[in-house]
Amino acid sequence: MTFPDITSDLKAAMPELRGRLLANQRLAELTWFRVGGPAQVLFTPADEDDLAYFLKRLPPELPVYVVGVGSNLIVRDGGMPGVVIRLAPRAFGETSAAGDVVTAGAAALDKRVAETAAAADIGGMEFFFGIPGTVGGALRMNAGANGGETRDVLIEATGIGRDGTKHTFGNADMKFVYRNSGVDPSIVFTSARFRGKITDAEAIRARMNEVQTHRETAQPIREKTGGSTFKNPPGNSAWKLIDAAGCRGLKIGGAQVSEMHCNFLINTGNATGHDIETLGETVRERVRQSSGIELHWEIKRIGKS
Repeated sequence: MTFPDITSDLKAAMPELRGRLLANQRLAELTWFRVGGPAQVLFTPADEDDLAYFLKRLPPELPVYVVGVGSNLIVRDGGMPGVVIRLAPRAFGETSAAGDVVTAGAAALDKRVAETAAAADIGGMEFFFGIPGTVGGALRMNAGANGGETRDVLIEATGIGRDGTKHTFGNADMKFVYRNSGVDPSIVFTSARFRGKITDAEAIRARMNEVQTHRETAQPIREKTGGSTFKNPPGNSAWKLIDAAGCRGLKIGGAQVSEMHCNFLINTGNATGHDIETLGETVRERVRQSSGIELHWEIKRIGKS
């Protein structure tokens, strides 16, 4: 599967672009599941100004999607038409701390935010240590784990709109709900500021160790997997519903429901994007039949089937 190569046209329309444009770039290597077709265009901006320049001049009919480390993403086998933007850690991955505030680029790992906070004796961000994504993803989906969520600590986020304009969003402007935010999906987040509380260093490290131990003992983190597949329904746990529906270990093609934690799907080695998504939909149907409860995807799914 390949798309028409439009990179030459884009470069001609953007003579001052400094970032990298690649045509028909495979996305499987950029996701934890290691599945999926190519991006029609993969763009890696040089910095925030370069990103704004690109978005302002990008034809409005071209769809845009932002990919971080791909820990919460299924790319379908037909690939992604339009432009996939990937913010490089070198340009968007810096973190720093001052007082009780941590500043982080959107490409910074959530784990790095927790480490930066801990080094400055800032508590309240230990939950980030258990989230295998980036700040951009955390902002977009109000990422959370181990009793904490992004909205608990966010001061403000910055991002670039499709018209190239820079925007700043306070916590209330983000319109956070469980595992989502209400900010226009076309905004590309570039950085954020978080506030914690000055705390005893040993207490922070102890909490981070608890978070890490939980991940290692309860989640299949050494497999080709993603984050939690489905959102927890109100007052219930997705994994308990999946288990009760008899789906633990269920296989379709090369995809399997994890035996360790059945709200995780696994690529056992030769799965396709179709295998993984079909398995997820099969789980949803069995849970619906078993309990009458509708599970909703937490993992993002993009591209053409």
